[in-house]
Amino acid sequence: MQAFTLPEFYVPHPARMNPHLEAARAHSMAWARRMGMLDSPSPSGDVVWTEQALAKMDYALLCAHTHPDCDGPSLDLVTDWYVWVFFFDDDFLAQFKYTRDTEGAKTYLDRLEMFMTGPGETSPEPGNPAEAGLEDLWARTIPSMSEAWRRRFVTSTHNLMVESLWELDNIDRGRIANPIEYVQMRRRVGGAPWSANLIEYAVGAEVPDRIAATRPMEVLRDTFADAVHLRNDLFSYQREVREEGENSNAVLVFEKFLDCPTQEAADLTNALLTSRLQQFENTALVEVPALLAERDVSLSEQIAVGLYVKGLQDWQSGGHEWHIRSSRYMNEGAASGGHGLGLVQRVRQQAPPPFAKVGHLPLPDFRMPYPVRTSPHLAAAREYAPGWAREMGMFEDGGIWDERRMRGIDLPHCAAMIHADSDLDQLKLSSDWLTWGTYGDDYFPLVFGMRRDPIAAKLCNDRLSLFMPLDGEPVPKPSNPVERGLEDLWNRTAGPLAPPARAEFRQAIERMTASWVWEVANQAQNRVPDPVDYVEMRRRTFGSDLTKSLARLRLGEVVPPEIYQNRVLFELDTAAQDYATFANDLFSYQKEIEYEGEVHNLVYVVERFLDVGRIEARDIAARLMNARMDQFEQLADEGLPRMCDDLELDDDVRAVLTRYADNMKDWMAGILEWHRKCVRYTPEELERLSTPAPPPSFSLVPSGIGMSAWRIGSGAR
Repeated sequence: MQAFTLPEFYVPHPARMNPHLEAARAHSMAWARRMGMLDSPSPSGDVVWTEQALAKMDYALLCAHTHPDCDGPSLDLVTDWYVWVFFFDDDFLAQFKYTRDTEGAKTYLDRLEMFMTGPGETSPEPGNPAEAGLEDLWARTIPSMSEAWRRRFVTSTHNLMVESLWELDNIDRGRIANPIEYVQMRRRVGGAPWSANLIEYAVGAEVPDRIAATRPMEVLRDTFADAVHLRNDLFSYQREVREEGENSNAVLVFEKFLDCPTQEAADLTNALLTSRLQQFENTALVEVPALLAERDVSLSEQIAVGLYVKGLQDWQSGGHEWHIRSSRYMNEGAASGGHGLGLVQRVRQQAPPPFAKVGHLPLPDFRMPYPVRTSPHLAAAREYAPGWAREMGMFEDGGIWDERRMRGIDLPHCAAMIHADSDLDQLKLSSDWLTWGTYGDDYFPLVFGMRRDPIAAKLCNDRLSLFMPLDGEPVPKPSNPVERGLEDLWNRTAGPLAPPARAEFRQAIERMTASWVWEVANQAQNRVPDPVDYVEMRRRTFGSDLTKSLARLRLGEVVPPEIYQNRVLFELDTAAQDYATFANDLFSYQKEIEYEGEVHNLVYVVERFLDVGRIEARDIAARLMNARMDQFEQLADEGLPRMCDDLELDDDVRAVLTRYADNMKDWMAGILEWHRKCVRYTPEELERLSTPAPPPSFSLVPSGIGMSAWRIGSGAR
């Protein structure tokens, strides 16, 4: 029996068929035989694939559906890539997942990476079918693509191979990932970003390198990847979970996390799949055209991006069609898809009238295993901070804050806990950064969000980069407290930095301020964010990137930059960030929903996505928070030391990374304690501030090119 009834899928584009299917079938079968993949025994003696098994799985059909427009030779090559990647997956399962041979798996993967050669490099002699296949495919693919594409493809191929160790480690521990960890790690191990790279090859058009790392293009890739993986998890649950003992499957993740029946978990997985597809559509139709116009992308490059987007759509529809036909999956009762659930999800993503009277949200118990430490310079920082805010103009008539409000928020207290070992000057600087970031986070929704004006918000944000010169460029005169504060802080913080560190620091600030524009754009669309997009953007709106960058600056340059991209540190960072941001959302629920008409709150996003009440949504948010804390503890106590051993890091680097993890413990503990003690979220303070006040004066709005139109439009509403 099937473990659950397959849900109705949202498939907005019809699947099409490449006319070169039969030729690709014959070619891929002959290629697999030549590479040694057929009748190849695993160490246990079992054969990984037979010719009959490969024919039934029919990867040529997958590629003919997912790449309907490419020519015959291109379809042959792409099909060979998919034969290779599925063989790798099954061979790795047989050799290492079943046997729990972690050391053998590391040796196997280290050698496999040697076959992704760069210019002038040569690979060793292949010793198994996976190596032979990768060597052959590399030589046939790389010469026709750019160096920028090769770098992206190396990264995605590396991830799908190496992160198999994460799956193996979880199987060995009997551990099932939490939902947030699962989604972001599935991208690395699941292979869909790798598929997105191959789409560029198949459609004969590359994404321009200068926009490949922008938010719209990253969201296209990530939403594509998430939808591909979630769909695969629904079809493969029976084989992976019930037959093979795998635990890397979204249905199982939701089943265990929510303690719900398998059918309910499957329906939830499908709802998230639908939401991610609709996020893809929103990005493709709203954000990508704006990006192309903003970056003055040439016509030929616009056509390339259009072909890429169409290729991603074709893959989704074709991938679904293949899943309902392949012998590899549970597909009894599966249909080609429709639009029903899509309409339900669209309704839930449309925000109801704002300022609903939700009342105070009773807070759950917070699990915090780390003690709160406080700087001895707190009192001095508290006396200093209002003067700096006044000097920056944050208390001017018609402004966002007054001094009483600023003292009640008590950001020096937060700074004193998250940087408990800093001296007075460092604590003053930390307090000022928190003050500036919190003021900006209040400024954008009030000045631009209330007026539903993302264009003006973007113009304002674009000007902020002018106050962060990288190489002594002239800086304009600041025209509002956000610009004035940033100019002062940049001079005090970035001046002593080396050029690479200065550029990285500026990028962290730009990610934060751009996320404020994202919030305004959602308000303008009356749109409740997709849950995954919300979690990932929440880290930016909260200033986590800025906090992380400041922490690394304090630690110096002992740690090689690539170490911070390691899975362990990536998950350590994001787990800590999510704990802090979710805490903020729980404390600020009434403030944001009832008093500010906001939609950017995890409790509210869960309410809308799952169609549940606020208390149930609160409990789910708290459970996510605790799950991320559990993960952080495991990584800090076990994962980080093991990573240092695996990478053979010296004592100095180990000491810095240990201090980095300890800083994050202080950061989480301090942020939670600050929320408990400051008045910002109390019903009494919310009531005091709810008295209607005049809108911000135009003196707060930046002047300069384009801003006169903002003033005219704003005054008319």
